[in-house]
Amino acid sequence: MSSGNALSRRSLLAGGVVAAGAGALARPAIAQSRIEWSMVTSWPKNLPGPGVSAERIARDIEIASGGRMVVQVHAAGEIVPALAVFDAVSEGTAEMAHTASLFWAGKANVAPVFTAAPFGLTPLEHITWIDHGGGQALWDKLYRPFGVKPFMAGNTGFQMGGWYRREINSLDDFKGLKIRMPGLGGEVARRLGATPVSLPASEILPALQSGTIDATEFLGPWSDLAMGFWQVAKNYYWPGFHEPNGTGEGLVSISAWQTLPDDLKAVVRHVLAVENIRGLGEAEWENARALEQLKQDKGVVLRRFPDDFLSAARQASDEVFDDLAEDGGVSGEIVDSYRSARARMQPWSEVSEAALLAARR
Repeated sequence: MSSGNALSRRSLLAGGVVAAGAGALARPAIAQSRIEWSMVTSWPKNLPGPGVSAERIARDIEIASGGRMVVQVHAAGEIVPALAVFDAVSEGTAEMAHTASLFWAGKANVAPVFTAAPFGLTPLEHITWIDHGGGQALWDKLYRPFGVKPFMAGNTGFQMGGWYRREINSLDDFKGLKIRMPGLGGEVARRLGATPVSLPASEILPALQSGTIDATEFLGPWSDLAMGFWQVAKNYYWPGFHEPNGTGEGLVSISAWQTLPDDLKAVVRHVLAVENIRGLGEAEWENARALEQLKQDKGVVLRRFPDDFLSAARQASDEVFDDLAEDGGVSGEIVDSYRSARARMQPWSEVSEAALLAARR
């Protein structure tokens, strides 16, 4: 070997050592710059539907960010109760939450429409309103005073009407019932003579078993099967007039959001958007399977709400919307926008999806 070659080899080796040393020095700096967030949720861990969505969101943020951002998921009750996650994000206890806006009527009476409204938008119509009809800007405006930024973050699809210990053959049978039904659907139930109760997921089955409540709605067949309501109540009602949609809500602290670089903001935004449509597709597939399982293996009886009940519920729903609109301010803006979106899309939905389903049947 010539001295020149030896020198070149020594130079390369030295360069490699320097490069390796530089890499070794850089790795701790990368580790120190990793962003770690906590996500509190309103669900039992891995609950089919929203619990699964929360876990996937956290996993995909870490993967898409190349490990630069890690989100630790906490089930309801691990850090804060299920119905305290909004406050946890607002107050800085957690940077993120996975929940549903129907729980926040006490903070903003119109908030539930961003999950669903009685006789309101279907899942696809709702996504269209949020993304293309001005819904997102109004949602941001509603939550901004709380220091919270909302996103669509999963969707459980069409909801079922609920589980009833005894049959509902008329509107009179509904009066006097104690029913777990949060959101605007709960206000409709109250106006129809029932007593609505808001309970977190983990408390619903015990309340149904003890007779504290007579009936409950929750989500669709996939989640409902896992919750075990069929063990107590065999009457499973449709349609889910009170929640014809099931948008999951990803809440992010505005102060935490503002610290993210633009590329990580894009990661979070796109992961939530992907989960929104992926969760909806998954819910449709699994709901179809679970509905058959409930009927064939669990002895559940599907029942349609009687016509007089649905007619009264539709009228009460209009009254609830009228009252919200009268509040003016951002509530009035949101109601006007939601109603306009429904009126715009209704004719198209009737000659497209509704007409095809009727013809296919």
